[in-house]
Amino acid sequence: MDPMIQTLARELGRTEEQVQNVVNLIDEGATIPFIARYRKELHGSMDDQLLRQLADRLQYLRSLEQRKNEVKNSIENQGKLTEELTSAIDSAATLAEVEDLYRPYKQKRRTRATIAREKGLTPLAELLFAHGGPAVIPEEAAAGFLDSEQGVETIEDALQGASDIIAEEISDDADIRKELRALYLRRAVLVSRAAAKEPEDTVYRLYYDFKCPVARLQGHQVLAINRGEREEILKVSVELDPETAHVAVRRAVVPGAAAMAFVRAAADDAYDRLIQPSMEREIRNHLTDQANEGAIHMFALNLKPLLMQPPVKGKVTMGLDPGYRMGCKVAVVDGTGKVLDTTVVYPTHGERQKQECIAKLAALIKKHGVEHIAIGNGTASRETEQMTVELIRKVGGGVSYMIVSEAGASVYSASKLAAEEFPQFDVNLRSAVSIARRLQDPLAELVKIDPKAIGVGQYQHDMPQARLGETLDGVVEDCVNAVGVDANTASPSLLQRVSGLTAATAKNLVKYREENGIFTTRKQLLKVPKLGPKAFEQCAGFIRVPESKSVLDNTGVHPESYGAAEKLLAACGYTLADVKVGAIGELKSRAEAIGLEVLAEQCGAGAPTLADIVKELMKPGRDPRDELPAPILRTDVMEAKDLKPGMELQGTVRNVIDFGVFVDIGVHQDGLVHISKLPRRVKHPSELLRVGDVVTVWVMEVDEKKKRISLTMKKPG
Repeated sequence: MDPMIQTLARELGRTEEQVQNVVNLIDEGATIPFIARYRKELHGSMDDQLLRQLADRLQYLRSLEQRKNEVKNSIENQGKLTEELTSAIDSAATLAEVEDLYRPYKQKRRTRATIAREKGLTPLAELLFAHGGPAVIPEEAAAGFLDSEQGVETIEDALQGASDIIAEEISDDADIRKELRALYLRRAVLVSRAAAKEPEDTVYRLYYDFKCPVARLQGHQVLAINRGEREEILKVSVELDPETAHVAVRRAVVPGAAAMAFVRAAADDAYDRLIQPSMEREIRNHLTDQANEGAIHMFALNLKPLLMQPPVKGKVTMGLDPGYRMGCKVAVVDGTGKVLDTTVVYPTHGERQKQECIAKLAALIKKHGVEHIAIGNGTASRETEQMTVELIRKVGGGVSYMIVSEAGASVYSASKLAAEEFPQFDVNLRSAVSIARRLQDPLAELVKIDPKAIGVGQYQHDMPQARLGETLDGVVEDCVNAVGVDANTASPSLLQRVSGLTAATAKNLVKYREENGIFTTRKQLLKVPKLGPKAFEQCAGFIRVPESKSVLDNTGVHPESYGAAEKLLAACGYTLADVKVGAIGELKSRAEAIGLEVLAEQCGAGAPTLADIVKELMKPGRDPRDELPAPILRTDVMEAKDLKPGMELQGTVRNVIDFGVFVDIGVHQDGLVHISKLPRRVKHPSELLRVGDVVTVWVMEVDEKKKRISLTMKKPG
């Protein structure tokens, strides 16, 4: 078995066969959602998150293997590759270890050691550094290497050159660097100080005199310190007791050396001049990489529940994009998201204009039967919310509102995609439409926006953008495929996130629909230009066709399993007609009574696949988001000044970060529940909460000047 497969199996706690099956599927071009959903028998029902972890690790191990081969080829071309070195490179577990082993053979810029070698001082260095032989007096040995033509005028010149060569050899020693790296990670301290003598009060004030062991640093601290350093507000260093480091280096090279005192001095020089600066850079890079991975993971963790927020389906909705100077942009959309009306009102321009605005919006509500209002949470949101409460009172109730995150709405509004979708509207009105649709179906609307612009992470603009984009795209893909997509209503933006489809095939599908009418079977997808059998295999199970005569076309049952589904129904005494009218309430219990393993053999499908088929048949066309708690819709407004310590409130979690969670309690400003104020002790808030959770909180403190609301989830008293 391939060592790479063995490594993956060991790390993930899976069998080598399961891992090999997944690797084969990935190499054949299968997507993660398809593998997770329709190939469970091959991988033991790993979820999409574990499969993505496997795919990421596979990519790293393959890159590591490629780098090992490059390094071995380079050393071999120099005629210096030995069996021992080959074995050491092959057994290296990380890229850092490979680079350490390659370090002595890398082409270097001209160093002090290079110049000393050019002067012919290598034999002197070897003599002084030799182990196991008789002791050597450095000055006596150096006398034989004086050469005025080479610039070695004095004994001091010769000894300095030999010291430089020995120092570089020590610095390039892979074992020494490995030991020091471990020592730094265990014992070093990161120190951050204000760059100015009298620093101003900034967001970095916590780090003006900050020390923390490297081993205990939190990811958010690393990212904040890095940003403060980039903005030249902080000066940062990684410090390790020099004597501790010197002892570690000396212990590795001095005992048994021909000139111990001389080598000891060269070892100290190697650490101070060569190893320490590069080790500090390496540790900073390591901390940053770790913090980036943590932040990207956190972003992905927050993005998933945000995209999977329950939709408020089928209701006529009014979207309000608040603003001062340019007014409040208004769009009314029907239950399917189609724009019915747009206008601009000016509720913040004075009492008369506000009353005109209320009258105008009340008329729109009456004309179109508006049931919900979505208000963007940007500039002038609070005033718009107050006006909305007056508006609801004027129309006599029957309408509720919700504050919707505007994050990314302006990015979308100004995009080429929005211009294609709404060529007749200006940029501002497009964002009002987007806000209304975000309440109706958050997933369908948010897929149009670059995930980085959705705003549920920390320091997303500081992250490695390619890695962040790749991770977030994976989350979007998993969400879209978990919900499924209607072939007859989905936008190209939504369709291109479906397993097996690209931006081009998604556009072709919509074009085919416009030219030939709605799809009436899944098989019709094969008529879409450039959508071949492989793409059909990957996408078919995730695309729904509600208008099809076959009820299976509106479920997550893959076309390859239609035969198995019909055999399953027959074995349990049902037909497809029973599925259509919802008359199969006992399907699950009947299947369990017969036994899934027995049925699997009869139907020619695996037991995990049959279990999924049973779920799908019980609720054809189901939306998994409908099972989540409904979003909080409000009819009245509250302001920060109305909050009193001890007050109990219901809120929605808006962001989960390393040190706590931000909760929307309906006062325009989200409140912070610090990690210490969660109901129980946890290492990270994500262990308890996720975006979209509806929670009970109590007010601790309100600072209106700084716009800070402190909340707790521990009941007072």
